[in-house]
Amino acid sequence: MVTSISIQKGHLSDFELSRRACGGDETAVKMLAAQNVISDLLSVRKIIETLLLIILVLLLNMTFGLLIGLSLSIFIVLEYGVIARFKPLHSLTQKVYAKFEHKLVHIIGSFPSVFKIFRSFAPSQGDIMIHSRYELQNAVDQSVDALTADEKKLIINSLAFPDKLVSEVMTPRSMIDSIKKTEFLGPLALDDLHKTGHSRLPVTNGDIDHIVGMLHLRGLLALDIKKSTTAEKAMEPKVYYIRQDQSLQHALAAFLRTHNHLFVVVNEFRETVGLLSLEDVIEALLGRKIVDEFDAHDDLRAVALRNPHGNNHPEKREDV
Repeated sequence: MVTSISIQKGHLSDFELSRRACGGDETAVKMLAAQNVISDLLSVRKIIETLLLIILVLLLNMTFGLLIGLSLSIFIVLEYGVIARFKPLHSLTQKVYAKFEHKLVHIIGSFPSVFKIFRSFAPSQGDIMIHSRYELQNAVDQSVDALTADEKKLIINSLAFPDKLVSEVMTPRSMIDSIKKTEFLGPLALDDLHKTGHSRLPVTNGDIDHIVGMLHLRGLLALDIKKSTTAEKAMEPKVYYIRQDQSLQHALAAFLRTHNHLFVVVNEFRETVGLLSLEDVIEALLGRKIVDEFDAHDDLRAVALRNPHGNNHPEKREDV
């Protein structure tokens, strides 16, 4: 019956069990505790098995004499493993063991130094298996020579992509350059627009919370500056909005569906909180910046943190 007890490493890795345990999975907590002392459990089973064999051999020899006792002992030693694999016996012993496993794990965990003395072998680690993208991400991150730094960065960013939100990569509100719909697009105005370093500008009706169109600066190169043209007449009136709590995966699908390159990001009150470009999403997916001739900065979020516009920055201020 002792030999019939099956003590095996679970199908989930230590990393995956730890991740689930941190998430409050009680089953994972118990499985992780048992997996941490599995070598000691196997050693204890082996010790009990050996002691029982010795006692049995002694009892047989004392009961039946040396010749018959020795013959029975040899037979039992050779066949007890076969008997242990008998399915009804195995099922019964597993049920009994399952009731007491947590107590054994607790005892071994309470006296690790004592059981370490009797540890006779370590369990086989088996094949490496991946059970979640978080575990795969950890495996890639921990790899040493298998992947280059760029390859690791690409894979890790791709795996983390579904968890990223629009608010993490958007150009924040404080860095948005806009133009009023009533503004005339003369030579000086066009020059100022190109100095912003953006290929598109939102057109507002009063303030940034009322965006009524998008002005494409590349399209203004062929504009007849001799004629008075307002931003409202030159803009693209179609405006696309996306919530800041949407995932980048959703945003990428929306870009592909609408064939548009710039979304206005709003909060639950439909206030403008930022701008999201297709370029922002691709950069998050690849894990690297894409800098073109219209980019004035490598990272607009980093620039926004430096507060170059002096937003809410009076002399007598206090952050609470």
